[in-house]
Amino acid sequence: MQPVRLLILGTGGMAKNHAEQFAAIPGVTLVAGIDTRPEQLAAFQQTHHIPHGFASVQDAIAWGEFDAVTNVTPDAAHHATTLPFLAAGKHVLCEKPLATNAADAQEMAEAAAKAGVVNMVNLTYRNVPALQQAARMVREGAIGEIRHFEASYLQSWLTQPAWGHWDKEPQWLWRLSTRHGSKGVLGDVGIHILDFATFIAGMDATQISCLLQTFDKAPGGQIGEYVLDANDSATMQLRLANGALGTVAATRFASGHLNDLRLRLYGLTGGLEVRFEKAESHLRACLGAEAMKVGLWHDIDCPPVPTVYQRFIAAIRGEGPQDPDFARGAALQVLLDKAEASAVEGGKLQAV
Repeated sequence: MQPVRLLILGTGGMAKNHAEQFAAIPGVTLVAGIDTRPEQLAAFQQTHHIPHGFASVQDAIAWGEFDAVTNVTPDAAHHATTLPFLAAGKHVLCEKPLATNAADAQEMAEAAAKAGVVNMVNLTYRNVPALQQAARMVREGAIGEIRHFEASYLQSWLTQPAWGHWDKEPQWLWRLSTRHGSKGVLGDVGIHILDFATFIAGMDATQISCLLQTFDKAPGGQIGEYVLDANDSATMQLRLANGALGTVAATRFASGHLNDLRLRLYGLTGGLEVRFEKAESHLRACLGAEAMKVGLWHDIDCPPVPTVYQRFIAAIRGEGPQDPDFARGAALQVLLDKAEASAVEGGKLQAV
């Protein structure tokens, strides 16, 4: 088994999950962490038994005794912090979105291809068994040619403190502020639901329109240093390559839904319904003429799938594909940029 020495870039909320997931993979050793905050870095190292710590990307690269990097920095830092590691020939898993604009994301994808290293973006819902099973069924022609779809990503952390108090904790407040690098719900979870829908459908979008809304959440629209100007809700319309139409929605105001994804996909010979709710996935199908005649739906068994962390290490070891890669992240960023442009123009349709 090929050993893999891993460096973790950033020690915020998601870094804990990365550290635990990678540490559980045989042959993977957490060798270093990077953070500009020395006290937080030291605490993270102690918690996860990481021997080396660095205050900068340059210091870590100068040391060099690692094979791969998982980038868990805030969105706006992905581009600047990932490129040096690619140039140094290190494999990189980057949190989503890959960048905050299509040009930067494309530069990252091209740099990764030139470096010839494993490059993946952490679209976590690719780990959902129902998603992968639905995608296989579509590829196999189970529902025929797709004509219509409806997708949504529903969160409620702006209406209930299930994950914490959004108005008091920096890990939530930065997601509401463009000055802190946030692209709002569109950039944070919109990327997941756009990937969710188009990956299962197996087609790219050719047109998109979008409306965005930011709601007043505090007096003067600000809490401390955080100006709360990032979008809170997004609704989109998409046309796929074959002409199929669909709606995509994402919001942080879906009271009662902690972190739920839904997709309904309809083809000429059947339909699929994917749900990921309370950390469990479910797939239902209506297949064939007789079932369609009476609207008969039934549950589909979905085999477990490896996590993105396991797939990243497998790709480094030559045991599996690097999917989703930076090229996919860049393609999704084009969709996000077009959605933003549409919203600026009052929902005007944009060609992709």
